[in-house]
Amino acid sequence: MGRDNQPKDRQLRRQAAKAARRAPYARVLIVTEGSKTEPLYLEEVRAAHQLHSANVEVQPGQRGTAPIQIVRYARRLFEKGDLHTGIRPKSFDQVYAVFDRDDHDSYFNALDLAKSLDGKLRNDERQPVSFRPIVSIPSFELWLLLHYEDIRAPIHRDEVLARLKRHIPGYEKAAGGMFAITRNRLATATQRAQALAEKFDAYTEPQPYSALHELVTLLTTLRA
Repeated sequence: MGRDNQPKDRQLRRQAAKAARRAPYARVLIVTEGSKTEPLYLEEVRAAHQLHSANVEVQPGQRGTAPIQIVRYARRLFEKGDLHTGIRPKSFDQVYAVFDRDDHDSYFNALDLAKSLDGKLRNDERQPVSFRPIVSIPSFELWLLLHYEDIRAPIHRDEVLARLKRHIPGYEKAAGGMFAITRNRLATATQRAQALAEKFDAYTEPQPYSALHELVTLLTTLRA
């Protein structure tokens, strides 16, 4: 028999090998608006807690950075999979779309679409899939800032970044190592984010809000 070097066949074998490595805890797909900052941080959380990449997949959006594009891509990636990255169709129990409020026109449409998908999709085990938006108002950096400051009033993303740089000199978007730097303050940030969530939600902008604590808590307890 001739040697099979077809790219599609190699990709299918990669998918099968990845599926074989899956651990018995929940399978989570995370799609992010940012191409570096958010996926780097979330990959660091995954690695720090020794979660199999076959169970927790972090992917930046590939079809634009508008919130509605992130949600649509998360749905497409779940339903169709991706041969190039070894993602099999419908091979997750939970899907998360991570994006910021910023000044995006499609923000509220994205929230509504994610809500309409929650529990409506079925995975490869014919189980309903949780589909959640993980948003930050005004930006992802608010989550990092909450590790150092208790923010309770509306704040512009430029001010968030300026304050964060006082605590993490030289901080820039796409910088790595943020989970390691902030990890010892995680409990404080989580408490502050939870306090905000008791008063505000993803729809109450411009009030400060970040659901990152939900996703990080999930990842840090997934193997428990």
